Amino acid sequence: MAAKISLSVLSFLLLVTFAVSKGSSQKERQASWQKGPCDITRLNAQQASYSHESEGGVSEFWDHNSDDFQCAGVSFRRVTLRSRALLLPLYHNSHSFLYVLKGRGIFGLMVSGCPETYESPQQSEEGIQGQRFTDRHQKIGNLREGDVLAIPAGAPHWAYNTGDQELVVVILQDNANNANQLDRNPRSFFLAGNPQRGQEQQHGPQTQHESGNVFRGIGAETLAEVFQTDIETAKKLQSENDGRGAIVIVQKGLQVIQPPLREEHGGRQEHGRGNGLEETICTAKLRENLDQASRADVYNPRAGRFSTVNSFTLPILRFFQLSAARGVLYKNAIMSPHWYGNAHSINYITRGSGRIQVVNHNGHAVFDDNVQEGQVVVVPQNFAVVKQAGEQGLEWVEFNTNENAMINTLSGRTFALRGLPMDVISNAYQMSREEAQRLKISRQETLLFSGSSRGGRVAYA
Repeated sequence: MAAKISLSVLSFLLLVTFAVSKGSSQKERQASWQKGPCDITRLNAQQASYSHESEGGVSEFWDHNSDDFQCAGVSFRRVTLRSRALLLPLYHNSHSFLYVLKGRGIFGLMVSGCPETYESPQQSEEGIQGQRFTDRHQKIGNLREGDVLAIPAGAPHWAYNTGDQELVVVILQDNANNANQLDRNPRSFFLAGNPQRGQEQQHGPQTQHESGNVFRGIGAETLAEVFQTDIETAKKLQSENDGRGAIVIVQKGLQVIQPPLREEHGGRQEHGRGNGLEETICTAKLRENLDQASRADVYNPRAGRFSTVNSFTLPILRFFQLSAARGVLYKNAIMSPHWYGNAHSINYITRGSGRIQVVNHNGHAVFDDNVQEGQVVVVPQNFAVVKQAGEQGLEWVEFNTNENAMINTLSGRTFALRGLPMDVISNAYQMSREEAQRLKISRQETLLFSGSSRGGRVAYA
C-alpha cells in the first residue's frame, strides 16, 4: 500500500512539473526572439551540418547556432539505425518530438516512479545464488513509418531497429521550453557507451571527437559501492574503452519482453478503470501516426492532403506545448498562403521538391527558393508562407511550437478576406465591387489547390 501511494505521489509531482512548465514556456519562447542578435530578415533552407558515425548508424545535426534555430529556440537532428542497431539509453535537457521517416522498430521510455509492468514468467532460468531470475521493465512501444513520438525532458529512452531496412527518424528538441532551465544549447546525457567516440564529419576532413556517459565521471569505487558490485563491473558501466559510439549492433538480436505485435489504427487505447494519477502519467499515450491517408484533416483528390496532431488527438502535447502536421502535395499543387498566429513552424522536406515563399511583417520576402528532400525551413510566428509542389510532388513534416497551432489562410474558402464586406475589399485594394466579389469566391477549396506549371520557378527532382 505504501509503495502504491509513493508511486502516485511521484506521478503527481511529475504532472505538476509539466503543468508549471506549460504556463511559462510560451513566455520564454516569445522572449527568445527579442534576446540578442536575432536576424530574421533572411531565412535559409538548411541541411545537416555535421554528423557522428557509430557502429550501428549515424546521427546528423543541424547547426543550432544559426539565427533561424536560435530565434525559434529549437534544435534539429536526424538519426539512422541500421538493421539490429540499438540507440543506447539517453535523456535530453528539453522536450523532444520525433517523426519516423522510414523503417520500423521498438522503443522504451523510462518514467521515474512508474511501475515495471512488463515481466517474464517465474519459471525462467536460474539466476544469482540459485534464485529464479525474472526480468521486469517498463513498457515497450512499436515504431513505424509516419509515427510521431513525444519524449519528455529528462526521461531516459532507447530505440532498436527490428526491421531489415534502416530506421530513420528526425527529432525536434524544444530548447526554449521552460522544462530546460539552462541555456538554449541542446544537451544529451547518455547512460551507456562513449556516445560521440569515432568519426565526426563537419564541412571538411574527419576529426576525432570523444565524450563519455554519465557514469564515466563517477569514480569506479563509488559505482561499485552504490551498485553493490565489483570494480570490474563498475568499470564496464563507465564504458571507457567502448569505441562503438551512440548506436551499437546487437549481433544476436535484442531479446525483450513485449506483447505480440499488432496493427494500431490510432485512437486512444482503453486500459480499463484506473486508480488515479499513476495511470495518468505512466500509461499516457505518447505516439500517433500521421501517414494514414484516412485520418487526413484536409483532403483534395486533385491536390493532396494535410494531417495534424495536437493536444486534442494526443493529449500529452498539452504539457509539451508542441504539435505537428504532415503535408502531401501532388504535382504542381499549392498549399494556400497562410500563417500560424501562435507558433513557429519548423518544416522538414521528406520527399520531392518545390518552392516555398515566406513574407515578413514589412511585406518583404525573407525566403523564396526551391527546396528538396532533407532540407529544413524555419517559418517564424505570423510570417506568411506559401508552398507549391514541383513535378514530383512535395511532402513534408512540420513541428509547431504550440499545442494547438492556429492556421489562418490568405486564399480559399475560409480565407481572411472572405469575412470582409465587399466595400472594404473594394476600397482597400482600389478595385470595383465586381472584382471584389470575384476575389472573395475565386477559390472553393479550403487549403489545398490543384495547380499548373505556370506558378513560377519550381525545382524538379
